[in-house]
Amino acid sequence: MSVNVLHHGMCFDGAASAALFTAFLRRQAGAEGFRYIPKDHCPGDPYVNADFDADEVVGLDFRYSQDARMTWFFDHHRSAFQLAGDREHFEADRSGRKFHDASARSCAGYIARVVRAEFAVDLRDHAELIRWAELIDSAAFPDPEMPVRLDEPALRLMTFVESNSDPRLVERFIRDLLEAPMAKHARAGYIEAALRPRLEQHARDIALIKERLAIAEGILSFALLDEPGRSYNKFIPYYHHPEVRYVVGLIRAPGDRLKLTAGYNPWLPKPEREHNLAALLEPFGGGGHPFVAGCTFDDEEAALRAQRTIIGQLQGAPTEARGQR
Repeated sequence: MSVNVLHHGMCFDGAASAALFTAFLRRQAGAEGFRYIPKDHCPGDPYVNADFDADEVVGLDFRYSQDARMTWFFDHHRSAFQLAGDREHFEADRSGRKFHDASARSCAGYIARVVRAEFAVDLRDHAELIRWAELIDSAAFPDPEMPVRLDEPALRLMTFVESNSDPRLVERFIRDLLEAPMAKHARAGYIEAALRPRLEQHARDIALIKERLAIAEGILSFALLDEPGRSYNKFIPYYHHPEVRYVVGLIRAPGDRLKLTAGYNPWLPKPEREHNLAALLEPFGGGGHPFVAGCTFDDEEAALRAQRTIIGQLQGAPTEARGQR
């Protein structure tokens, strides 16, 4: 059996979801032959024909597809259904293999709960992975320093996956999430080799973002398009200014993509969020959650216009009722 695992790329929850689905399908159907294909948000249909070239195809922690060749689906994003007919197609599905819950803290935790309830497959032997996926994807850290200091092994693994642009290491990383305790996994040679320069750059990025950021009406923004393509720790702005309400950042990501992200401060009261960030970024082909969302661009001017638009919307009237989740 060949299995294509289409998962949210450069995302710890996406990688954890791929690992847990692998464990599930091995136990439920004896499956092998897994191929891991990272996906990223873009305008229009993010899938290509080659994504569906397998006996089984699963979409994880990412947007829905109406393609009949997608045989499994698990997601927890409000922005899962973006193309015309997506939601109606999902709701009409009777396969018993497609699941969505926008209230789930992480896709990985959601998968573990669903497969236990629906297929009697218990993934509790991966409790450490599930716990950290829930913590990381919901940004439930006790303070902004924890995800910036990166002392815990899981947070070093998070940093690796968020910065890894080598497709040859995607499968190895996901398999190691299943097979190695995090403390051992974080000391693997390929992880340490990739992290050494990344952590040095992280220290420089902390200073760079402090120098470049601007704050107006409780909204922190920055643009780093003149920097080489790389990932940045998304908690650095809150580390510098824990009082801001929203952060809107624009970077040149790995692969030279232009990436816009918007986030609500996870250390402020959740009921006080005035805007659904996933809804604000969907018109630009983006996706995510009400609390954090992102999108990518090819054109620099279009990306800068989108950033100005999002900042203006956040400075304006609320786009949803205060307290709505």
